[in-house]
Amino acid sequence: MKHIVAMNYPASWWRSLWREALPAGNGKIGAAVYGGVHEETILLNHEDLWWGGRAPEMPDVSDLLPEVRRLLHEGDAPKADRILADALKERGYEPKMASPLPLGDLKLFMPLRKAFRRYRRTLNMETGEVAVTWMDGDTRYERVLFVSRHDDAVVYEIRKLGPQPIEARLSLQPHDKRDVRRSGIVFPKHEEIVCEGEYIFYAAFNPDGADFGGVARVVTRGGTNGSRRNGIAVKGAESVLVIVKLFARGDRKAEWSRLAAELSGLEPSYDALLAPHAAEHGRLFRAMDFDLMAEGRELSNEELLLRAYQGEMPDALAEKMWAYGRYLLISVSRAEGQPCHLYGLWCGDYDAVWAFHMVNENLQMIYWQALSGHMPELLLAVFNYMERLMDDFRHNARRLYGCRGIYIPAPSAPDSGKLKHLSPHIIHWTGGAGWIAQHYYDYYLHTGDVAFLRERALPFMREAALFYEDFFTVGDDGYYISSPSNSPENTPGNYWTEARRSMETTMNATMDFAIAKELLTHLIEGAQAAGMFTEHIPQWRDMLGRIPPYLINEDGAVKEWMHPFFTDNYHHRHESHAYPVFPGTEVTRQNDPALFAAFVTAIEKRLVIGLKEQSGWSLAHMANNYARMGKGDQALGCLEILARSCVMNNLFTLHNDWRGMGIGVDMDWAPVQLDANMGWSSAVQEMLLFSVPGELHIMPALPSRWTKGRAGPLLARGGVECCLDWNVEEERLDLTLRSTGGSKRIDIVLPTSAAPAGEDSDLQGKLQAVEIGEEPLRMRVTLKRGSS
Repeated sequence: MKHIVAMNYPASWWRSLWREALPAGNGKIGAAVYGGVHEETILLNHEDLWWGGRAPEMPDVSDLLPEVRRLLHEGDAPKADRILADALKERGYEPKMASPLPLGDLKLFMPLRKAFRRYRRTLNMETGEVAVTWMDGDTRYERVLFVSRHDDAVVYEIRKLGPQPIEARLSLQPHDKRDVRRSGIVFPKHEEIVCEGEYIFYAAFNPDGADFGGVARVVTRGGTNGSRRNGIAVKGAESVLVIVKLFARGDRKAEWSRLAAELSGLEPSYDALLAPHAAEHGRLFRAMDFDLMAEGRELSNEELLLRAYQGEMPDALAEKMWAYGRYLLISVSRAEGQPCHLYGLWCGDYDAVWAFHMVNENLQMIYWQALSGHMPELLLAVFNYMERLMDDFRHNARRLYGCRGIYIPAPSAPDSGKLKHLSPHIIHWTGGAGWIAQHYYDYYLHTGDVAFLRERALPFMREAALFYEDFFTVGDDGYYISSPSNSPENTPGNYWTEARRSMETTMNATMDFAIAKELLTHLIEGAQAAGMFTEHIPQWRDMLGRIPPYLINEDGAVKEWMHPFFTDNYHHRHESHAYPVFPGTEVTRQNDPALFAAFVTAIEKRLVIGLKEQSGWSLAHMANNYARMGKGDQALGCLEILARSCVMNNLFTLHNDWRGMGIGVDMDWAPVQLDANMGWSSAVQEMLLFSVPGELHIMPALPSRWTKGRAGPLLARGGVECCLDWNVEEERLDLTLRSTGGSKRIDIVLPTSAAPAGEDSDLQGKLQAVEIGEEPLRMRVTLKRGSS
């Protein structure tokens, strides 16, 4: 039951039922099962189906940059704030961000003979199967669905056990047009549903210029199968198998013919279609496990969440949420596909809120778990996406700032990488490319793939550094100035008043320099390892020397802006200035204890206890920060608050708590944001392992409540697999280490409560050097009882 998500009632949020649906996906196609007994809806999405985007030619406003910088240098940030934004509008730039378009609904109607009972809705995360079961009189009905990674199809079967046969009406049709948050939507046109034999053909026209739709094949065992004008009616059947294939763009007649031919070539057997999918999905899902040996795994989501609402979160919920974040990332990602956006592959809104790729926090959080969670191939979707849009990113850099290299705007969508959001806090945040570069280099560090380093990572990183070469200016003290600047998406304390809560154009945001410092350091290391771009190393070293040192304020916290014009503002959800500790690895407790402590203070000053400035994803980020800072109980506390505030009954996470419970920002609407789901999984992995090449920190932030468990294999930087098996009551920690590429010597940092079995307690927490190879190395460590 550990990997079963169970619910006792169907989706029930009127006009937004998809938000409570159970999700399935293959990285390209998503299906969300509402769970109705009489009327069932399965929302269908395709990763390539977007609409409403507009990317006109961007005017060149770089001529205004000197004026912006002059005003900021003179202390007039409010006047500098809107210069570039207003100039873009005045010069006729009116872009629009694209939104995912719901492809359609697979609808099913089944009559009830008696009122249903023994209802259950489940998701098997290990196989990706969603099931709905109930009793109708003496007959037990079951509907089960998965989205095949192998055959690129939605596979759905209706079964029964008992005397009554299956009667059903099925249709493939447009998604419910009531799922919209604003007026003025121009809906898809030319909707068409055609039924021929055992096939249902559906298509509509995207206002962006092409047909989309799908084909369903309905195969019955026993009974009759008759086509109607808008669907297929089944009577007297023992079982019904429905296989659906989708297309996002094309000519409907040609696509219908192609998909029907593909469907006719598939064996009409649920089990035969499931086997290759379950093998591939399961390979990814089982690449790592996390097991607290928790009680209560058989409880439904609703029961687990109710227990969390009463105080202490059940360990069974912590396990399921970790596995669910993993399941979602697998279901929405494949190497050759689009990266996961904030709604994943399950978007029912016709004009979705914040459903784009957001790189000032959210896209990164979605993929934090992939590397240590032993799923590096899923990150390839991010790299492919970025590389497809490089020309747009270069265009942004030239037109906004007159710089070489690339500028990745915080939000983007697959149709275009051009700047489309004209708020100053978006325009003036320049760290997107550098932060994405971290993922490139981390992929190399975890996998040891030197070809990837040479062919993809270093060229991307060099483009990101080219921007900084041109963008940074040198001050009178010889250090760089980053102007204009933004610390996402915060307003400095001296501008934070009741009258004005948004003034986000600044200078020298700490994050700017943290990202640039990391990027240049990795470029030097990577260039030396790959033997390329070495002629640029002296220049990169000179640039590193011009990055100013981090500053500490009167509270003992690292300053969010490294400039005297801007004071700290702790009332915010972003934690960007802690980047050198997490998600970066520049500052650790070992290499700079005093500076590390100042970063810890900066996070503690974010007033998580006050809660009103937080969001679902910020609680997940804070859990990761506390884990990296060695504070396991605080990290778990953040996840507990998240469970009580921003987790739906289907375990989807939301941006905020909309119910007036006093947790999170005040909004009358709570958008789905799956980044917190993924951030949860990452936080658990950070509690269990921190690594830099050649050094493993074992269980650096284990919560005191997690007295026994198993986890692994986690993948560490430097290409080391790490499996953990611990029991504090037995005073035991078993480690299994294996190199993924040749023999290597590493240092192990043990928990502060641990020492190698049989050795002197003075060695507790010290570095233990070991030689590991491709054969597993097993070690036993003694834990102090009652400690973590």
